[in-house]
Amino acid sequence: MLGDQRLTHRGLELIAGKFKALSDPTRLAVMQTLMQGEKSVTEIVEVTGASQPNVSRHLGVLHRAGLVARRKCWPHCIYSIADATIEDVCRAMCDTVAQHDEPIFE
Repeated sequence: MLGDQRLTHRGLELIAGKFKALSDPTRLAVMQTLMQGEKSVTEIVEVTGASQPNVSRHLGVLHRAGLVARRKCWPHCIYSIADATIEDVCRAMCDTVAQHDEPIFE
């Protein structure tokens, strides 16, 4: 996948896990929200319109996949994008879809 380098089976599993974590529209909405800066669960709920339990569940998936980081700021947890390169991946996919499918931006 990277020039003439071949990924190990474990490498393929790790990469697939990251893409799987991004394969849900609500999780993508959470990621889009966090691309604007770190947010609390309450703030993410307000922006996405999803319920608090739903947002918390999706944040858990994203956190376990290593895509979001969290820090305690009593009484809240504050979430952020764990690695800025994931923003590049999301932007590249948006560009690809926008060019080859249908309009996707509001």
